[in-house]
Amino acid sequence: MKDLSKRIALYPGTFDPITNGHLDIAERAIQIFDHLIIAVAVNPAKQTLFSEQERIKLIEKAVEGLGSFEVTSFSGLTASFAELKGVRAIIRGLRMISDFEYEFQMALMNRKLKPDADTVFLMPSEKYTYLSSSTIKDIARHQGQIDCFVPKAVAEALREKFGGKK
Repeated sequence: MKDLSKRIALYPGTFDPITNGHLDIAERAIQIFDHLIIAVAVNPAKQTLFSEQERIKLIEKAVEGLGSFEVTSFSGLTASFAELKGVRAIIRGLRMISDFEYEFQMALMNRKLKPDADTVFLMPSEKYTYLSSSTIKDIARHQGQIDCFVPKAVAEALREKFGGKK
């Protein structure tokens, strides 16, 4: 039986890799909810740099000691996974206005599929609004400085992937 008094939220994403912007959203969410499930979305049609297990391990290292977190993965519909986990809210980050149209459409679809879970949009700190996993991978691929954009373990993993210095 699920504990309905516990406010559980789901933060789904590809997280390839997790960035300081993602962590900022997670830290904001854990201030609102009792427990946060960070769920790595597995989509066989999407090419990722890091494997599912690598992404989970990097997230676990990044959130260690920050609060009540669970890191897992899922495939299929976010709403179905939210139902399975008994969440009350689905967390989505909005960096800029261009994110809103897509996120709004997804929120409405998730509401239709799981009416008892609301989508909660959180904005990261201004210093993270320009961050994206794609941009960070591109910088790392060209041996650029990424330490200020990602947790230490992620920076090391990116350097290892792209043959850079440790």
